[in-house]
Amino acid sequence: MYNFDLTRPTTVADAVAALAQEDAQALSGGQTLIPTLKQRLAQPSVLVSLTGISEMVGVSTDAEGRLCIGGATTHAQVSREAEAYPALAAMASHIGDPAVRHRGTIGGSLANNDPSACYPCAVLASGATVVTNDREIAADDYFEGMFTTALEEGEIITQVKFPVPERANYQKFVQPASRFALVGVMVAKYADGVRVAVTGASEDGVFRWTEAEEALSADYSTDALSGLSVEADGMIGDLHGTPEYRAHLVATMTKRAVAAS
Repeated sequence: MYNFDLTRPTTVADAVAALAQEDAQALSGGQTLIPTLKQRLAQPSVLVSLTGISEMVGVSTDAEGRLCIGGATTHAQVSREAEAYPALAAMASHIGDPAVRHRGTIGGSLANNDPSACYPCAVLASGATVVTNDREIAADDYFEGMFTTALEEGEIITQVKFPVPERANYQKFVQPASRFALVGVMVAKYADGVRVAVTGASEDGVFRWTEAEEALSADYSTDALSGLSVEADGMIGDLHGTPEYRAHLVATMTKRAVAAS
């Protein structure tokens, strides 16, 4: 790894100022960034640690009943404290291993937007709002493709606001070595309809399965999904599974999520 300086701001304003330095990069849980640095695939001059900013840590509920999670909150803390949204808490409790869950953060996961990560799936299925130091971004506008988001340079995720659904469940077909999702599906039922998000499957990253959403909004049952499938074209193909296999898993995991919700 190349040499770099490390700064630990205690406020969002100080973090934004530090990130304005040339070649500065934000460091949250470091579960992706640190291995990247070790392989010399990144060369920041300054790492700006976000974990010491207390206003970015914690789980609460706002006046609108939304579950609000600070951007620097770890997966382990979400799993313990997100009782208002049981499906989200359960999802967080199965991310990676204990070491990852106690270091990795929701903000770091969303900023990285790994195509097989769990949190992007939960945010998109929930129609959540990503709050930064500068604005609020709707989930449908936030994800722009594999490892790509609407975040501008130097912008920090300070909080994520989740509308709590009537029913929800997340099902993950685990890639055993990495503990990432080979395919993961989250289904969330709200008064105005159902949202279905898929991770791990598409070359474009997390996406909504609108055909399943329409069917489940009319009839929230596994029977409503009979005969529905996603196209294999555009699905990820690698040594762990073909595009056709992943397309099959999307339908299977969606049915499991509906049955378990």
